[in-house]
Amino acid sequence: MVARPPVAVVIERMTVDDLDAVHSIEQDAFSTPWPSHAYRQELESNRMAHYIVARWGDEIVGFAGMWLLVDEAHVTTFATRGTWRRRGIGERLLLAMLDLARVRGAREATLEVRPSNTAARRLYEKYGFRNAGVRSRYYSDNHEDALIMTTEPLDGREMRVRLITLREALARRPEIEVGPDGRPIGQPREPDGSNREGSGAGAAGSTAASSIPGPGDPSIIRPSRVTRKTL
Repeated sequence: MVARPPVAVVIERMTVDDLDAVHSIEQDAFSTPWPSHAYRQELESNRMAHYIVARWGDEIVGFAGMWLLVDEAHVTTFATRGTWRRRGIGERLLLAMLDLARVRGAREATLEVRPSNTAARRLYEKYGFRNAGVRSRYYSDNHEDALIMTTEPLDGREMRVRLITLREALARRPEIEVGPDGRPIGQPREPDGSNREGSGAGAAGSTAASSIPGPGDPSIIRPSRVTRKTL
């Protein structure tokens, strides 16, 4: 059997037409998934909410979301379809969210993550998130604590240089090879674990450019070779 051409992943805004696929990934990724109506409520009713998807052709392979709270971008959810994990999808989604947050005027980005979610923590640390505190017994399924992670100022030199460097590294990666069954083939790359902050977040009532665009730039997201539609 012959492999398909390399994948071009598109990062774009989540729509209600994506919700069945998003809910499928949600159920696969989380022990306490949001109910099916949660994302519709977020998309239709929550002005603070911004959700994006990673799409290959007609297939949704990952998604992420955040709330923009005045000058803070709070990551609410983050997941990649199981067969597509460890191939940089999550990294592209995270970079897209940070770009969007900065363009929309956020000073910093923050999130909660389980201490046991090593893959997600490694990814966030790579993109400049640092431990800023603990929320005790935060997760409703097992009462695990949550680590609060926050970036340096998104407009600061340290974060700008970091994101430029990481964006260029993503641009050097080859596209994802896909087999006849539509699944990625070859060796996985770096971890990109799924994460959501847990209880208290969201409507569920639980939870290769060489420069970064400035505020007002219509080309909001340029994460490496991933194409996208303006968010």
